Amino acid sequence: SRSSSMEDPIQLKEEGNKYFQASDYERAAQSYTQAMKLNKDRALQAVLYRNRAACFLKKEEYAKAASDASRAIDINSSDIKALYRRSQALEKLGKLDQAFKDAQKCATMEPRNKNFQETLRRLGADIQEKLRIQFSTDMRVQKMFEILLDENSEKEKREKAANNLIVLGREEAGAERIFQNNGVSLLLQLIETKNAELVLAAVRTLSGMCTGHKARATAILHYLGIDNICMWMSVDNEEISLAVCNLLQTITDCLLGQGKEEHHGKEEALVLDTKKDLKMITTRLLDMLVSKNVSGQGRDRALNLLNKNIPRKDLKDQDNSRTTFVVDNGLKKILKVVGQIPEMPGCLPLTENTQLTASILLNKLYDDLRCDPERDNYRVICEEYINHRAFLDAKLRPLPEICLICLRSCRILEHGTSCAPTSPAEKWAVEGLAYLTLDADVKDDFVEDEQALQAMFELTSDKTILYSVASALVNCTNSYDTKELVPELVQLAKFSKQHVPEEHPKDKKDFVVKRVKRLLKAGVVSALACMVKADSAILTDQSKELIARVFLALCDDPKDRGTIVAQGGGKALIPLAVEGTDIGKIKASHALAKIAAISNPDIAFPGERVYEVVRPLVSLLNTERDGLQNYEALLGLTNFSGRSDKLRMKIVKERALPDIENYMFENHDQLRQAATECMCNLVVSKEVQERFVADGNDRLKLVVLLCGEDDEKVQKAAAGALAMLTAAQKRLCSKMTEVTTQWLEILQRLCLHDNMEVQHRGLVIAFNLISASKELAKKLVESELLEILTFVGKQEDDPKKQHIINAARDCLTKCMDYGLIKPLSRA
Repeated sequence: SRSSSMEDPIQLKEEGNKYFQASDYERAAQSYTQAMKLNKDRALQAVLYRNRAACFLKKEEYAKAASDASRAIDINSSDIKALYRRSQALEKLGKLDQAFKDAQKCATMEPRNKNFQETLRRLGADIQEKLRIQFSTDMRVQKMFEILLDENSEKEKREKAANNLIVLGREEAGAERIFQNNGVSLLLQLIETKNAELVLAAVRTLSGMCTGHKARATAILHYLGIDNICMWMSVDNEEISLAVCNLLQTITDCLLGQGKEEHHGKEEALVLDTKKDLKMITTRLLDMLVSKNVSGQGRDRALNLLNKNIPRKDLKDQDNSRTTFVVDNGLKKILKVVGQIPEMPGCLPLTENTQLTASILLNKLYDDLRCDPERDNYRVICEEYINHRAFLDAKLRPLPEICLICLRSCRILEHGTSCAPTSPAEKWAVEGLAYLTLDADVKDDFVEDEQALQAMFELTSDKTILYSVASALVNCTNSYDTKELVPELVQLAKFSKQHVPEEHPKDKKDFVVKRVKRLLKAGVVSALACMVKADSAILTDQSKELIARVFLALCDDPKDRGTIVAQGGGKALIPLAVEGTDIGKIKASHALAKIAAISNPDIAFPGERVYEVVRPLVSLLNTERDGLQNYEALLGLTNFSGRSDKLRMKIVKERALPDIENYMFENHDQLRQAATECMCNLVVSKEVQERFVADGNDRLKLVVLLCGEDDEKVQKAAAGALAMLTAAQKRLCSKMTEVTTQWLEILQRLCLHDNMEVQHRGLVIAFNLISASKELAKKLVESELLEILTFVGKQEDDPKKQHIINAARDCLTKCMDYGLIKPLSRA
């Protein structure tokens, strides 16, 4: 049996041999591996290693093949098959001299084996060729350096030598030859010439040499020195600065183990202290941030390197030690960059991007923290820094107050003209408030300060400021993502004396609502609409996401949506729903859905604009979105589908029908009702009707069964859809009686319903069926439905329900016309 054979190493080996002969090398290797685990016999172990080495050769995993063959040779030094296989693997790994030695041993053991003789001859020739190339490469390398370091060389010769050197540095063999020929020292000489072309060539060559080779990258880092690298990165020449930045990134990639190198066998035993080197690089980059000797461009390069390499790429990775190191050793330095006031005495050299890049780094570091103590530590460091900055104001006012005073006074100075350029003080104040409004007390003070608000609304002249304004508004409307705290877990945490972050009283719902109303009154929608129109260089995707979050918070109360539409909010949301980050697009689409659900589309989205709103709404009909987003999107589409055929066609074209049908099956009552109401409006469209007529689907059956639901609103919508479908398509009348055996019982219940609207729709369906054919009419007359129609039709005229009585009488009249019943005398 297979289970017993699976415990026998010999049988597993045989099984592996069969797989190998069938060219299934993966399974063969698995069988040999399994056998190795169970085997106790040394001779058999050698055979298993040797066989697995053959599998790895076939799979072109040469380092593993060489390693397995070596293990077989350790057990039996004269294992000729293992020796030959190791020779083949080593040859593929480029280790020709070692491969030659193994082939030589094979040929000594079996001198007549032509295969071994041929291999020896070929390897001998290859080694000679490799030495010849090495020698000529060495000569070329020396020649290139001679030309480059000779000040009298011709310009063309120099350029050619520089390009050749860069190309050579990118190839493994070439990089090794440069390295072995004192090349790093010579490249350093080229950099020290300060000739821009030579410096560029040297830096690019070094980058090539470091790529994917940890040991060489480490050696080059130590030889050049991190201080030198940071100094070169800070020069005023953009090309050189960028090339040095790329070199440092390449070295960092190697240290983080993201290079492309393969480990060849056992001799990679050189232990490299990469963590120490990474800390050294990180520390120097943080020092660059606050050094007055570093250019604005150099500061940007340092920030970009930190942004790219410090936070984890994947949050599943448990190790965030790089981030905690930067928070502990450099957070105040980053805060210092963010808090700089350009044009003030003693301001660090900055570019227009420096402070935004520093702000992004602060956010990324915070997001990369793993637990409350780490976040608390971050906050404490920020508070220490901000308190330290408070001495800026002579009266030692708290920083939020300084920011608000600053904004108010700048507005008074400019007489409220938005065309005035942003002053450094305003910029500093806005960036300060972007962080300070994380405090709930500051949020309230800020939204109550109308002059400061107005001043802030007018500041959208550059991307750092726009991002800061949007951040402050996100904080004031609490529209950031919050993690739900499960009550049971909170109790458990308190019981185990763990810290549970308490919600600030002013972050509770009623305070947030008050702030939203205050912002709406101050004209925040017009300000946001202006921001959305900003140039793409100013309005980044991150800023768009923040604006979308604010809009969604503003739309929360249906009573405010009219104001938002009147101030241009509907129009402003469309571009936010179409372009930006995924979260930003979802938030903007949800805000559009809230407006579309209760507004007159012709007013909210005049002209052709309404058609652009359909796609964002349809994007919310997705199981990955939450129930509220699904529900409000369905309400919006219901509103739209009741407007015009052109809108109905647009909804169909955006492939919304299958999703709407899915929600008609939904267990959630409100979702089922909303989807059914939407379908009720869509069936007016000829194209949608055709889909019900087509064979091979359960659409009609679903609508008929929904007419029998207990939920009155679902019943009403489904009956409306069925009344429209049976009126428009005669074929659906007969099809209705075939899709489910319950159709007659459901129709009878509709015609007797307490709700007059549902009852009227039921009677219209009955009339459509009777009108469709005499055969169908006969079916209905032979059922209890005749009694129901007679009962309703014989009632006294009553203005409140005359339309119902008339519908029943129309049915009876039609049956009389067919001659199925005799004329009735009214009681």
